[in-house]
Amino acid sequence: MSVSEILKILGPEWEKMRALMRDSLHTDVDLLKDTNEDILNNSGKLLRPMILLLTAKACGEITEDTVRFAAAIELLHNATLMHDDVADESAERRGRPTVVSLLGPSAAVLVGDFWLARAVELVIGSNRHSRVASLLSKTLTDLSEGEMLQLEKASSADTDEQAYYRIIYCKTASLFEAAAAAAADSVGASDELFEAACKFGRYMGIAFQIKDDILDYAGTEELGKPVGIDLKEQKITLPLLGALRNSPREEEIRGMIRDIHSKPENCGKVRDFVWEENGVDYAAARLDEFIGKAVSALDMFPESIAKDYLIEIAQFNAFRKV
Repeated sequence: MSVSEILKILGPEWEKMRALMRDSLHTDVDLLKDTNEDILNNSGKLLRPMILLLTAKACGEITEDTVRFAAAIELLHNATLMHDDVADESAERRGRPTVVSLLGPSAAVLVGDFWLARAVELVIGSNRHSRVASLLSKTLTDLSEGEMLQLEKASSADTDEQAYYRIIYCKTASLFEAAAAAAADSVGASDELFEAACKFGRYMGIAFQIKDDILDYAGTEELGKPVGIDLKEQKITLPLLGALRNSPREEEIRGMIRDIHSKPENCGKVRDFVWEENGVDYAAARLDEFIGKAVSALDMFPESIAKDYLIEIAQFNAFRKV
């Protein structure tokens, strides 16, 4: 599988989506225009709109609404990233300076709000906007709750697996779920296909975040994936939770995480503990489970090359490096 192969089967719809994103962000305010242009020219993998368009193609024929929803999902995603960068005081994203580092937190929030508003306009202007508008509203609620729960748990260092899965559903999987659901709705898919699409998006999103959390321990700077960020931010993720299972050192380790800001050397000690207790292996096993669930959710879909690519994208989580 290659991105170029996927874009070939998506055909002109992919370019229409990119053009619609750009057109939707039009403004005569020079500072905002230049900032938007810089973000667009350095966008990431565009994974969510890619999944949305493939899901729609696997359920039926891509429509104008499909393209609008794909553009809206990516605008919304980038809006939340800008807001996240303000909350996390992040200086870089995708190897480039963030809006907050260049223009300050006030401007970054305003740019994020602009992108969010334009995403809403795209959805409202569609023919099938009712259910998708509700989906995106729920997603924004989930994102906010997930951020606040993660903040709450960072200070107490008492995250357990139930809280962890709620956080990653809210912060990551909810938007993947909304993308897949919007895709099915845009082509008038049956209730059965709509539910299958929701499940695929949800499990795909959970697997995606588990892999990111594994890479925070197992990635390398050379591969472009910063490591150790979660511990510095006192985030307890699945590799650490796996290491803590049945460990007599649980309270000691959680105490070390609470003290990380005053004792940064604790990061290395906790990281060593995770490797000694096979925490990464535990997380990798859970990753495989959710990849399997995502692939199984597609059993309801008719056979097609679009479905095959969705399966490959889900399975790619097992070995991606960034």
